[in-house]
Amino acid sequence: MGFKRAMIREDKKISIVQQCKMLSLSRSGHYYKAVPEYTNRELEIMLEMDKIFMERPFFGHRSMHDELLLKGYKIGRDRVLKYMKVMGLEPIYPKPKTTIKAKGHKIYPYLLDNLEIEYPNQVWAADITYIPVRQGFCYLVAIIDWYSRKILSWRISNSMGASFCIEALQEALENHGKPEIFNTDQGSQFTSNQFTSILLEKKIEISMDSKGRALDNIIIERFWRTIKYENIYIYNYDTIFKVKQGVNKYIQFYNYERRHTALGKQTPSWIFKQSFRAAA
Repeated sequence: MGFKRAMIREDKKISIVQQCKMLSLSRSGHYYKAVPEYTNRELEIMLEMDKIFMERPFFGHRSMHDELLLKGYKIGRDRVLKYMKVMGLEPIYPKPKTTIKAKGHKIYPYLLDNLEIEYPNQVWAADITYIPVRQGFCYLVAIIDWYSRKILSWRISNSMGASFCIEALQEALENHGKPEIFNTDQGSQFTSNQFTSILLEKKIEISMDSKGRALDNIIIERFWRTIKYENIYIYNYDTIFKVKQGVNKYIQFYNYERRHTALGKQTPSWIFKQSFRAAA
């Protein structure tokens, strides 16, 4: 399979899907990348880093290193920096809004300042978070309706490519209509032409957080905190397969059973549907 994957190339005349069919290779097989091997001790440290970052998202690698030393972990600062890059942990801090373009990628302005969000499908947001498991790690992308807090779609991947984000976007659009505005951070997955072209074709306005300002996407950040403390950290899954099962079960609970004070003690799914009925 590795040889077949190596044969696939970006080609304007022959799509990735067509090339996969010609080689009898699934598209997911093409995008698959092996998870790097880490020792149990390394994974334990990465799990602890994830917990620290949930409490102190402003920590850079120096502060993270100091905190780990205080907790009794023997680890060098360079190793901490490496793990933070692998996990996608980027510290947040107040700073003037800037537009920093990734090479070849367009960065869109933030559109949610002073915007009153009053109904479902007005604003959707997406983000990626790191999930540690005993035998490796993976990444979870979720798309949330800002008004109702409902999770519209999600995907898990063992790599940080754009494909799993695109799949989540396509599923959300197929099942829930489309938003007026779609907000993300400036991650390469969301600034890629493959991702933004889908939004542009459907005439959806694109909004992107200012660099280093996670509060610009606060709704999805709150969801990450909720799912990690109510599920991920409790069960400490040992395989990516079990993560998928656990996340699926939790999101069903979150959408249809978990009542939110901010939603008048109603569930996200109820608010999402009820708002459409009221508007009809």
